[in-house]
Amino acid sequence: MILPPATLGMLGGGQLGRYFVGAAHELGYLVWVLDPDPHSPAGLIADRHLRATYEDYAALDELAQGCAAISTEFENVPAGTLDYLAKFVVVRPSAAAVSVCQNRIAEKNFLRQNGLPVADFAAVHGEQDLRQASAGLFPGILKVARFGYDGKGQAVVASAEQAVAAFQQFKGETCVLEQQLELRCELSVVLARDENGLVVSFPGAENSHRKGILDVSLVPPRAPDALRARAAELAGRIADRLGYIGTLAVEFFVVGDELVVNEMAPRPHNSGHYTLDACLSSQYEQQVRALCGLPLGDPRAHSAAAMVNLLGDLWYEDGPAGQRYREPDWAQLYRFPGLKLHLYGKRHARHGRKMGHFTVVDADPQTARELAMAARAAIGIVDAP
Repeated sequence: MILPPATLGMLGGGQLGRYFVGAAHELGYLVWVLDPDPHSPAGLIADRHLRATYEDYAALDELAQGCAAISTEFENVPAGTLDYLAKFVVVRPSAAAVSVCQNRIAEKNFLRQNGLPVADFAAVHGEQDLRQASAGLFPGILKVARFGYDGKGQAVVASAEQAVAAFQQFKGETCVLEQQLELRCELSVVLARDENGLVVSFPGAENSHRKGILDVSLVPPRAPDALRARAAELAGRIADRLGYIGTLAVEFFVVGDELVVNEMAPRPHNSGHYTLDACLSSQYEQQVRALCGLPLGDPRAHSAAAMVNLLGDLWYEDGPAGQRYREPDWAQLYRFPGLKLHLYGKRHARHGRKMGHFTVVDADPQTARELAMAARAAIGIVDAP
């Protein structure tokens, strides 16, 4: 075990890293954050902020020398960086596990090779791959293989011709073409796996999106118990096959009565924010525990929860001279006694940028959902989730 007051390292300075820092501090650890942004949310509360890129080897050497173990808050840290650090210090999750999740083609091949349910797909390296694609892949979704998130780098395509046009808009970047499925809903499972292979799962979440970005997560999901158990079992199998150590999220499409794996995130996940307020241990505490070799915490939920994302759009309102920037009226949310507001400390609000979230907890799932929808409308989110 790595015990406090050891120093831990975090690659990435966004809100997920910020919550890791908070969880580590509560457990008695110090944390160094490496992130190039001088105003990164995690860096602002870290014991030390190394302002450097993820391929700055002088900074990586400093991080390795000063930290007992290192983790990451997002999957696009170069695998080579994780491999390099692992020569000198404990790194979890491993570069091998993260690299599978960094590339949609590698991810889908991994799922298929391990007998896990995945939508039909084809790798796209050039326009000819699209012209020769199976008719069964249309209508489909063309996605860039790397660095796509929150609906970015994706296009719904009804034919090979539309797919070629979208591929050209993506400037010929390697893509994956997925069959578009008719979904009942989306479920996600966040779990933690330790170095001995023990897996503990948080209750699954039912997710809805707005403009490709997660909008609302409901816990427990409105899905049969058998389907929830199946999602947890499949997520655990993925973690085992990856040899994963840390916090992992798996997103599923519900198609009819079946589950299809959408994607994996080798880190805490937006849909797991509810664990901060509704569970005995949070996904971030589990990340710290798995990193340090501590026994994993109890993932049970003590309340039902409904989580709502707060995007940068809320900081803008329409006026006679165009859009005006202003701080949202947080008093509208504080009127709800069962609501927990979380703001991430980001310096600039941009349209579509995740600036915070709130979670409503209640003994009754329906009450939690209704209160969250009322609070969502009160703060100015007017379109349907």
